[in-house]
Amino acid sequence: MNPRLARLQPYPFERLRQLFAGVQPPAALRHINLGIGEPRHAAPPLIRQALDEALADGLAGYPATAGLPLLREACAAWLRRRYGVQADAATQVLPTLGSREALFALAQTVIDPTRARPTVVCPNPFYQIYEGAALLAGAEPHYVPSDAARNFAPRWDQVPEAVWQRTQLVYVCSPGNPTGAVMPLDEWRMLFELSERHGFVIASDECYSEIYFDDDAPPLGGLQAAMQLGRGWRHLVMLTSLSKRSSVPGLRSGFVAGDAQLLKSFLLYRTYHGSAMGGAVQAASAAAWGDEAHVRENRRLYRDKFAQVMPILQPVMDVRLPDASFYLWAGVPPAFGGDDAAFARALYAACHVTVLPGSFLAREAAGFNPGAGRVRLALVAPVDECVQAARRIAAFISGNPD
Repeated sequence: MNPRLARLQPYPFERLRQLFAGVQPPAALRHINLGIGEPRHAAPPLIRQALDEALADGLAGYPATAGLPLLREACAAWLRRRYGVQADAATQVLPTLGSREALFALAQTVIDPTRARPTVVCPNPFYQIYEGAALLAGAEPHYVPSDAARNFAPRWDQVPEAVWQRTQLVYVCSPGNPTGAVMPLDEWRMLFELSERHGFVIASDECYSEIYFDDDAPPLGGLQAAMQLGRGWRHLVMLTSLSKRSSVPGLRSGFVAGDAQLLKSFLLYRTYHGSAMGGAVQAASAAAWGDEAHVRENRRLYRDKFAQVMPILQPVMDVRLPDASFYLWAGVPPAFGGDDAAFARALYAACHVTVLPGSFLAREAAGFNPGAGRVRLALVAPVDECVQAARRIAAFISGNPD
C-alpha cells in the first residue's frame, strides 16, 4: 500500500460520527443537520431540463477530458460577466468533476517531491482536501492560522520566509470555509509578489463566491485581482463549481481557469487520471453557467436565513455575519470552557441539532488550534428548519432546551 495513506487524518464527519456514538437525542425532536455544507435548495428547472434533453440523445461515446467547446465557452463567458476577465476557452479553461477532485489532483500535478521539503501552504482552519492532497503528493502542509480580529482571515504575513522558500503550492479559499472571510486586494498583491519571488503556484478555491450579502460588492476573485494589479495569470488558477452557486452538489461539476501552461500539464494528468465529465452533465452545466436568475434567487434564500437566524443566536453566542458563504463560525458558550466537541455533543443530545466542532476543521500549529472553541453552522436547510435550529440552540444555551 502507498505508505502516504497512513498520514491521512479521519475526515471531520467521521470524527463527528465517533463523537456522537452512543448518544440518544430526543426522538420527539426532528433532527436538524447544520453540520455539513451540502446545499439543500431545489435544483433549478433549467438544469434538470438541459440534463433530460441531453440524456435523450443517448450515452454512446466517451467524453473528452478537455470538455466540450460549448461548456468551456460557457465558463469563459461567465468569467467575463462575473469578474470582467478574458479567458481563452480553449487553453485557459478546463471542466472538472466539481472542485474537490480538482483541488486534490492539482497538487499531484504541481508538487515535485524530489525537492527538499516540498511544502503546501493553506489556511487554518481549512477544507481538509488541501491537507490530504499535500500529503499524498509527498509534500508537508504549513498551516496559516486565522485571525479573529480580522473576521477570521488567514495571516499570510506571518508565514516565515524560510517556509515560503520551499513552498510549491498555496491554497487560498476566498470566501473561506469555514469562516466566510474574503481576501482583499492588498493580500492578493502580497501573495502574487511572493509567488513571483519563489515560483509557487496559487490555487484559489472560490466555490462560495456567489453567496454574498451586498449586490454591489461581490467577492473579489483571484483572476480578477491579478487583472486589477496589472499582472498575468502565471502560476495562478482559480477553481469553482456549481454545487453551491446552483444548489446541485450531485451534478459534480466545476471548472478550473488561469495559467494556460499549468492547465496544459493539468490536462495531461487528468487524461491519465480518467476524470472526463459526462456529456449530459456538460450540457446541463453549460446551461447553469449561462443563467444568473436562479443564482440571484439562491442568494436571496441564504440572505433570508441569515436575517432570521442572527437575531436569535447573537444574544447567546459570539457570532457575526461572515463576509460571504453560508456558514456561521460561532463561539462556544463560556460554560463549556472552550470545548467545542463537548458543546456539539451536548447540543445533539439535548436538542437533536448537529453542528461541526471547529477543532475538527483545523490543526494545532504554533501551540494552538485556531478552530478550538468554535463551531460551524451550515445554513443549508430550508429557512424554517434553520430558524427552528437556532431557537433550539438559543434555548439550550440559556438553560431551557425544548
